[in-house]
Amino acid sequence: MNFLSPPTLLRHPLRLKTVLTGLLALAVSLACLNTAQAQASQTHSAKSQQHTSKKSKSKHQTPQGHQHRAQKAAAAPGTRLSQNPAVAIWAQETARRLQLEPDWVEKTIQQAQRLPLVEKLVLPPASPVAKDWNAYRSRFIEPVRIQAGRQFWLKHRSTLERAEREYGVPASIIVGIIGVETLYGQNTGNFRVLDALGTLAFHFPTAHPRAAERQAFFRSELEQFLLLTSRSGADPLAIRGSYAGALGLPQFMPSSWAKFAVDFDGDGRIDLFGSPADAIGSVAHYFKAFQWHPGMPTHYPVTLTPGQTDMDSLLAPDILPTFSVASFVSKGAALEGAALAHPGPLALIELRNGPNAPSYVAGTENFYAITRYNWSSYYAMAVIELAEAVARAVKNTP
Repeated sequence: MNFLSPPTLLRHPLRLKTVLTGLLALAVSLACLNTAQAQASQTHSAKSQQHTSKKSKSKHQTPQGHQHRAQKAAAAPGTRLSQNPAVAIWAQETARRLQLEPDWVEKTIQQAQRLPLVEKLVLPPASPVAKDWNAYRSRFIEPVRIQAGRQFWLKHRSTLERAEREYGVPASIIVGIIGVETLYGQNTGNFRVLDALGTLAFHFPTAHPRAAERQAFFRSELEQFLLLTSRSGADPLAIRGSYAGALGLPQFMPSSWAKFAVDFDGDGRIDLFGSPADAIGSVAHYFKAFQWHPGMPTHYPVTLTPGQTDMDSLLAPDILPTFSVASFVSKGAALEGAALAHPGPLALIELRNGPNAPSYVAGTENFYAITRYNWSSYYAMAVIELAEAVARAVKNTP
């Protein structure tokens, strides 16, 4: 849900009335969310995610992994975030700039906790493990997730079909995303979002190679979270998500909720926790915003010949589609069939397999669109293969 500034609203009374009505509905929705999440936190362990890309990590999604440590997060005590003098100054400036109630912002921030565990979870591993696509794949393309995806698809078939018609994004990809992110809502995270975002906004570990950039990002997300909860009337202390502050079935960061979340069930509110329809529509809307091409494959098979393939040139752009088919082939990457008629740019996608030879595919602009959800070729391929596996399971359902 996007919010208009007060000066703009005052110039348009009818728009003001519409927005206020929407905000009231959202307040009711998020109040219900708070209750549902409190109940869910008793039965669901913390969801942590670590999706490792070749060169970068997503700004949209929390990474997946660190699961055993993250499960203890809810019980791990922290210290008051407000013990940092910079926090009070930031709260006053933010309230003024965003036109929020200063007392509410100050009171909210004073109750936020600094969580050392969160600081540890965002750091790269001290001893990097060799990337292994087969090991990564096995975490997501497995019977429990496939069967849960089949049930989710059958239960929400009409909604998925409508999302595909309206946004051009295949139902299978939407199902793949929600399955990889939260196992269809079973693991949405058990960290207080205020604590997670506050910790990373003011105590992002300096040992991280991109510490300044990431801290600035999380301060912005903390602002978006405060905007979302203040204008809806939701309790910011009751909302739980991932250790990076991602929310709901699709694990949207607060800024993505504001930009891309939609009321797809038409009940007058946006609920990414309790409404699978809103989650489905929001994921589809997200991909349309990131230039999903309806009908385009995500990737093609590719054959590389040692000594005849210019690997350095082909891998230089990483996952960004850069090469025309003619340029791709001229560098020694052999394509066949439909791939030779592909109209757009391609990227050589490398998936390392530990001590074994890497796997390669030719990624299209739609493969790249999936990496906008999480900047990782491994993540994108896991989504694609889970989508295919669930689609086969649905097709084979009597």
